[in-house]
Amino acid sequence: MVSTAFPVFTRHTGIVVPLDRANVDTDQIIPKQFLKSIKKTGFGENLFDSWRYQDEGNIGKTDRIINPEFVLNDPRYQEASILLARRNFGCGSSREHAVWAILQYGIRCVLAPSYADIFYNNSFNNGLLPIELEEALIDRLFREAIQPSPMTVEVDLAQQTISSSGGIAATFDIDATRKHRLMTGMDNIALTLEHQTLIEEFELTHRQRMPWLFSD
Repeated sequence: MVSTAFPVFTRHTGIVVPLDRANVDTDQIIPKQFLKSIKKTGFGENLFDSWRYQDEGNIGKTDRIINPEFVLNDPRYQEASILLARRNFGCGSSREHAVWAILQYGIRCVLAPSYADIFYNNSFNNGLLPIELEEALIDRLFREAIQPSPMTVEVDLAQQTISSSGGIAATFDIDATRKHRLMTGMDNIALTLEHQTLIEEFELTHRQRMPWLFSD
């Protein structure tokens, strides 16, 4: 059996945090100074660092001044696991760290009208579900999300539906291969290894047909 590369996504219900900004780029998601780490973990604490804090952040700095005006610091959204965003989310550089930071903060799904292509692809490669919705529907979700009581949304990937605690319901499109990847928790390597037996059979036959290509 092939092991999963990231947590399986089938159905998820969570509080929605509304980030009411368009063209959020990857340097805003995880600033460049935090890319010096050789590890793939620990980026969540610096998600949206320049907006989340009032002082300059550096690797290892723990005594930070919180920006009370930034939405992630609002007590209503402290347990949020779904991010609501505006158009062209994840633009800028191709850094995969942006997706890592979002996931390591605790976000499993992003709702937005559109995404930058590389960020969109990186999301599926790491287990983050980016859902693309009509701008009018995103507007309705923002109006609900900023109310005094936090909004929750259920995302059913199998049925490709979302439903909010305030009664908003919609369907979304997703490529079948990417859907399968999230529902099985498989990255590209794991998907390839599903065909391990066929690969090994091919290698054996190939060696027998052209032995001069191989050296023992």
